Amino acid sequence: MVACGALFVVSAHNSQGTDLRPGRYVGLDGLVANEANQTKGLTNQVAQLQQQIDQLSKEVPGRDVRAAQHRADALKSAAGLAPVRGAGLEITLTDAPEKNMQGSPYQAATYVVHQQDIQAVVNALWRGGAKAITIQGQRVVSTTGIKCSGSTVSLQGVPYPEPFVIDAVGDPTQLQAGLDGDSYVNNYRAQSANPQIGIGWSDQVRSAIVAPAYSGLTNLQYATPLG
Repeated sequence: MVACGALFVVSAHNSQGTDLRPGRYVGLDGLVANEANQTKGLTNQVAQLQQQIDQLSKEVPGRDVRAAQHRADALKSAAGLAPVRGAGLEITLTDAPEKNMQGSPYQAATYVVHQQDIQAVVNALWRGGAKAITIQGQRVVSTTGIKCSGSTVSLQGVPYPEPFVIDAVGDPTQLQAGLDGDSYVNNYRAQSANPQIGIGWSDQVRSAIVAPAYSGLTNLQYATPLG
């Protein structure tokens, strides 16, 4: 009984509240969905804790404290910490159909959406005067990271399969001009129009786009030199 009790304690400590023997995933979609759900749950906890911190901060007395809070509130929109609503463009990127790869003279990577494709679209939209941008519904901020991970793209640590939906709030005409003036985006769209490649591209004007406030971690992490 003592040995069993010790094993229970060790297992509880090692699991940290997780399953030590998780079920077998039947495919990549299941793995991606599970990881995304776990990250979403942790993100929600962070948002709730941040709300508590904000509320407690507002209750701190003092003129200097209130002045600092007003300055911080004024910068929230530019930092992506306040929601933005308005008209804009919605861009959708998708992998090419698998049948297009059969007997094709092009490399396999040509048929898949990569992080640089998403980054090029986002940068072109910024140049087109976008007030706010989201990818897969997540607000893009200065610390947003986009990374290829197999057939998925990780955004701020959360893996997403295609299709990749990019929403930009701003003047639709100027946003479209930003896309038209980007050579990388034009090359991507040329590959989309090529029937031998057919990688997915669509852009639609939206009258009402909501870019939610960024709810992730706001502390910066950086390397420090040794010695």
